[in-house]
This record gives sequence, structure tokens and C-alpha cells, in this order.
Amino acid sequence: MEDHESKGGSLGDHRKRVPSPSQSIEFSTIKLNEAVPTDGDDYGISAAIERDMDEPSAQSPSADQTSLHDPLRAVEQEEPAEPNPFERSSSPSQMRRNKSATYERAAELQLHKLHRISLYETQTRYYIIGGDITETHWRMLKIDRTSAPSRLNIIEDEIVYSKKEMNQLLNALEDGNRSAGGMKLLSLAWGILGFIRFTDAYYMLLITKRSQVAMIGGYYIYQVDGTETVPLTTGPSSSFRTNRNPEEARYLSILQNLDLHRSFYFSYCYDVTRTLQHNIIRHRSMLASGESRPHRSTEYNPMFVWNRYLLDPAVQNLKNPYDWCVPVIHGFIDQSSVNVFGRNLYVTLIARRSRFFAGARFLKRGANDLGYVANDVETEQIVADMMLTSFNASKMQPLKNPNYTAFVQHRGSIPLYWTQDNSGVAPKPAIDLKLVDPFYATSALHFDNLFERYGAPVCCLNLIKQVERTPRESKLFHEYKRAIDYLNQSLPDEKKIVYEAYDMSRMAKKRGIDVIRDLENVATRLVSATGFFHNGNSACAENSVQNGVVRSNCIDCLDRTNAAQFVVGKRALEFQLQALGVIADATLNYDTDITNLFAHMFNDHGDTLASQYGGSHLVNTTDSYRKINNWQSHSRDMLESFKRYYHNSFLDSQRQEAYNLFLGNYVFVQGQAMLWDLPNDYYLHHAMPSAWTSKRRNYITWYSPENLIDRVLPPVPPLGPGSSSSFDKDWWHEYYRPPILSSFMRLFAYTVNSTTRYVPKSTTEGFDMSPFTVRKHVIDSADGKHRKRDLSVDSESQEITPLSASTPPRAVGSRISSLQKWLRTPPETRFNRHSHARTHNKAVG
Repeated sequence: MEDHESKGGSLGDHRKRVPSPSQSIEFSTIKLNEAVPTDGDDYGISAAIERDMDEPSAQSPSADQTSLHDPLRAVEQEEPAEPNPFERSSSPSQMRRNKSATYERAAELQLHKLHRISLYETQTRYYIIGGDITETHWRMLKIDRTSAPSRLNIIEDEIVYSKKEMNQLLNALEDGNRSAGGMKLLSLAWGILGFIRFTDAYYMLLITKRSQVAMIGGYYIYQVDGTETVPLTTGPSSSFRTNRNPEEARYLSILQNLDLHRSFYFSYCYDVTRTLQHNIIRHRSMLASGESRPHRSTEYNPMFVWNRYLLDPAVQNLKNPYDWCVPVIHGFIDQSSVNVFGRNLYVTLIARRSRFFAGARFLKRGANDLGYVANDVETEQIVADMMLTSFNASKMQPLKNPNYTAFVQHRGSIPLYWTQDNSGVAPKPAIDLKLVDPFYATSALHFDNLFERYGAPVCCLNLIKQVERTPRESKLFHEYKRAIDYLNQSLPDEKKIVYEAYDMSRMAKKRGIDVIRDLENVATRLVSATGFFHNGNSACAENSVQNGVVRSNCIDCLDRTNAAQFVVGKRALEFQLQALGVIADATLNYDTDITNLFAHMFNDHGDTLASQYGGSHLVNTTDSYRKINNWQSHSRDMLESFKRYYHNSFLDSQRQEAYNLFLGNYVFVQGQAMLWDLPNDYYLHHAMPSAWTSKRRNYITWYSPENLIDRVLPPVPPLGPGSSSSFDKDWWHEYYRPPILSSFMRLFAYTVNSTTRYVPKSTTEGFDMSPFTVRKHVIDSADGKHRKRDLSVDSESQEITPLSASTPPRAVGSRISSLQKWLRTPPETRFNRHSHARTHNKAVG
């Protein structure tokens, strides 16, 4: 037989013929006609199928012992949290010899996104079986368990098997390893998180549980709900069992301090590490130039791939690492549905936390010498009209769906050299500005990075205190202002950094000052300066691209920042709804269903980020600055303040060690200090001092001119008849799942949070279904107190259910019944109600 590799990958040799059993090929412990295979042979795994399998394997699990795919169980749970194992059969018809089989390669089929993984174990090998979402294409990895602990010996089989062929291969592997203890199913997973090594052996991290949290363009985004750590080089002959480093267990326990079961997200098809605008522009540019899809490693944003260090061994040892491994982000993702008289809008909130200079509150402040700031979070809100699910407007109009809009804003610590000492017992330690930076080099690096990520202008909203009896935050206020003034001297007039200062804490304590209204005015100016993204045909005047970003900060970038970001996001939401043709004027009143739902999402967004950085939920929520909190909130605020103080004083150091280990900031080297023996982690997050003198930036032209060029939406020519695009072609199988028996009531679209939760449970007669109708209005009386009166309906029986974290979602049946009652009303009545809702919205606005 001719060697396939010598063909140079020609088009005429895209299918590979299986070698005959007479050839001497080695693979694991399988014996083929008294031939002993070798691991290095490319045809090793394929040759195993050629074994004569007329006799059923005694140790192969029968069909009734295997957890087969049951259509009825699929109806009970559309998306199970744990994957089902590979369906194996021991029937003679499935084990017969398949001499005429031909196999295709993954690169030729362009197969990616293995959604389901089964891990099998023998005495000397691990076998990883991966299948795509349609369960029609299967692939295999082999990991040697007898290798040295410091070496990861992993072999990737590029052959794509059918389900029958993979079943034959597994039966052959089990039959060949029968004398050595057989083969057993060790674990099931949704993907590989990566590989990590502490002192001796490598470990493989698997995602064993997941849950759907959002859907964008027909692509699901999942949250990691369960992980498993599998030691790899632990075979009988491995030295890891006898010469194990005593510090290995301690490193493993440090890694477990990082809770991987919350706030980590991934997607198989959608690049969740980048913004929607970046994904659309990049793919449209490549489509217009006729380029094929690039290697997936170049697509992901390294700033937000939190398992980047864990993926490095896979990148070095596998040809297609991202077919098996999934990049994950850390932060927050939530999605809700807004029902506008039967028209469904999806509002998605995505927060991506940077892995650079990441850590706990008092341990990571300001910026490092590379320009990365602490608590750097990119928040994106996507508003989409689900009339069309895909990014394509049609088959001939790829990536031109005009129903997608997005807006991005940023939060991060003040980009200066400043620290706080938390070794004492003070809840608010003093702020130190000891390191002199006369040319504001670290601030220049930070803003140049913002220009690269978002363009210009960068609008800075500074919310820290400006006047204090004992200068604390005010020291940073003046230094931050001087830094921006210095950097603006070199920028062009139309690209200068926009600076807005608002002492939010001081204004909130004043009587008669409406903080939210003041921030609304500021938000209008800032959002108008940056714009927002609206997809569609590039020749259409309604389309737009966001150039620049709104950067908000307070001292911690938690409470005040989250409230300000909510106001900015609400202002952008108004423009997005107007662009989609949902509202006539870009104005949304507070205490409407859509605003309450959006505020609830931002409160969850703030609570999650505050827990990751500060150790507790928000102390002051949006309602605190709107001054509509009830008396119970005071006890909650005190409890959250105490939790934050406790975490910062006693638990942050452990969490910081877990961050440094997981992110690869600390790597064990024999003879150097252990992680827990370091006096501090300064040199783990800053460059070596020798690098400062060898590479010096220009103090005047501190920015990169190419980063100031405006982003544009590139035109895409329509595809001709019979042609198809390689982009955005897998959403159908992922979202609609045609091979699986499904139920509408179990679909994610029917279980997502919605504004229908505000609809009265009893009846909808006389109830205004518009999500833009003000339900409750806050009135400021002359005595300074606040009273609420209901402006929605005049009925005592129709109680409006408030949206809170403790309120469970309404049943799906009640939503449908409410919608059906509304649909049974006369069309003219529906039209009058909708018109009245818009008129009332304009009047109140």
C-alpha cells in the first residue's frame, strides 16, 4: 500500500485505505495476526478495526448494561447536565470484520467541536473517544500512562470514524487488553479543560457537568457545573507511585480553592472570548477576501481565556487541540427574554474578566508595569430580535442579519501604581502612591491597549471621592486627572481621552440630589460618543459600529461602578431598541418590566463580580442609589460588608494562590521557593527589572497610530446559487437538534427568564401587556420621604409580582396561557393597547 503521507495531502487521496492484517503494525497491546503494533505508526488505530471479530467479547457491556440514548428520557430533560456514555454493542453483526472500510481525516472534513467525550482506561493507556453533536463522527486520543511523569505522551488519531467503526475499534481494544485486566469506562465529559503539572505527574481536567445559560446566533453558551481531575502517568510501572513529591498533594489542594463550578463559561462554536462586533467584522472580512476559516488558536482572545496555561500542553502535543479542548472565560453570563406583544427580544449580558493581573481585592490594586489593571472586566450587552436566529440574513446573505445589536463597556482599577496594605485590621487601609512614574508609562500602556481593543475615544467615568477631610481616594483622583491630561497632549483632538468625574458617594448623601438622573445625562454624552454595534447590510444607513468604549471605575470597581454601568447600559439599551424598531423614541422609563428585568440582570452581574474580586455581594445596589431600598436592605448591607471584610482579611491569600497556580503565574521549578513560601507575588505579575531598560517606549508618541483607525463594517458580496459559506453553518444542528426527539417545553428558549414574570397570575383582563408601561412610580415628597403608587392597573386582585433573586421563575404553562388570552382579544383592541403604551411611554419620558 502506498504511503499516504508521501502524497502531500493531495485532493485525490483524501480517503485512507485500511491496511491488511498481514502488515506489522503496533498499537497498545492489541495483537493483529501475531504482529505487535508500534505507537508511532499513523495507521495503528485504524488497523485495529481489521481484526476478525466474529466472536463476541465476553467483557463487552451488553446493550441493557449500557446507558443508551433514550428518546423518552430526552423529553424529560432536553439538555442533561451529564453526558451519556458511548453506545457500545456486543452483537455479532456489529463486530464483524469491516474489510472494505475507508476513513476520512478530520482536516479534510473540517470537523471541529467534539461535544461529548468518553474516557476509557487500560493498564497502560487512556483512550479518549470524542463525538460531534450529531453523533455521526467520532475520533480518538491515546495517552501513555507509562511515560515519565514530566512528559505528556499523547497521540491524536486524525481518522474520523462512524459510530459502527468506533464500536468495532473499542471492542478490539478491549479484546486485546483482556489479559492485562481489560478496559473500563472511567469518566464522561463534555470537553477537556486542559492539562496541568505541579511537581511530578500531569493531570487532565475534564468538564463533567454543564448547563445552558445563553444562546447567541443559534449557538449555546454553557456554564461549567462540574469538573474532574484525572492523573495521567499513574500506571503500574510509573515512578509517580513510588517517588511522589510530598508537596504534590498541597499544590492539588491549592488548586481546589479555585471554584471551577461557578462563573466559568464556554461555547463550542461561538467565540465567547471576543465581542459580537469583533466576531462579525472578522468573519465578514475573511468572507469578503475569500479566505477559509483560520486555525482556532488564532481566534480566541488570550486576555480572557482563563485556561490558557492549561491548554499549552495540548497545543504543543496535538495537531487539533481546540477540537478536544474548550477555552473558558471567567465572569458572568445571563440572558433574558422580553416579550413585546408576541415579538421576542433576547437581552444577553456577558462579563469577561481578564486573566492578566487577576487576583483578590486588596492584593491586586492599580496596574502592573505591563499596563494591565486589576479587576479588568469587559461587559457586553447584546440585544437581538429572535425573528431570525442565525447571524445570516438568508442563505445568500451570510452574516448580514440586521436583528443583532451590541454595546461594550469596561471597568478596571485606576491605571496607576498604587497599593493598599491589608495586613492590619482596618476595613479601609490607607492608599499608597509610593512608586514614582513621571511619564505615566503604565497608564500609557493601559490606554494604548484600550485603543487596540475598542478604538477611540476612550471615555473615562471616574466615580471616586474628590474631597475628603483625610485624603485617601482624593489622592488618586488628582493623580489620575494629571495622568490623563499628560497623555492627552500627544493625542489628536478627535481621539483624546474623554474624562468625566462624578463624586457618586458624596452626591448620594445629599438631599434633593438625584444621582441616577445625573448619571443619565453623563451616559447620554458618553454613549453618543462611542456609539453601538448594529449588524446588517453594510450599504444600509441604519447599521453602525462602536468605536471607543466607556471606562468606569471607583476605588474598588464594584458598587458604584456597577450602578453607573447599569445607567450607561440602560441608555445604550434605549438606542438598541430604537435601532431594532421596537420603540419610536430612545427613552425607557424606570419601573417598567424591561427596565426592572435589566436592573435585575445587572445586580446579578455586580454580585458575581464582587464575589470574585471582593469576596461578597454588592453592598450598595442600584436601588440604593435610587433610594428605594426598604428597611431590610440595611441589615443585608451590614452582612455583606462583614463578609467582604472577613474574606479580605483571612481568605484572599488562599484565593490568590489558587489564581496564580491555575493561570500559570507560578510554575514549580526544582530548587526554587514553594508558592506558599513566597513573601509576595509581585514578580509573578510584573516584568523583571532588566526588561524595563532593554525596551523603552516613546514618552511622546506613546500610542500606536493604527489603533486609532475607526472600525468599519466590511461589505460582503452575496453568494451565488449553489455556493455556501464555511462560516456560521453549524448552528442548525446545535440549536434545533434534528436527530433528537425534543419537547418545546424543555427548550432553553421556553425556560429563559422573561418579562412575562410580571404578568398577573390570576387574569390578564384589562392588563397592559406592554413591557414599556410604568408599573410603579417613585414620588419625592416635600418631607424627603418616598411613596409609591401603582400606575399600571386599578385592580386589587391583579398583584404585580416583583422580580427578585428569591422569586422562582413562573411556570411555562402560565406564560402560554397569558399569551393565549391576549391573542384571543380582538386585533383592534391589541393595537389600541400597544399604541397607548407607546404614547404613555413618550409622555412620561
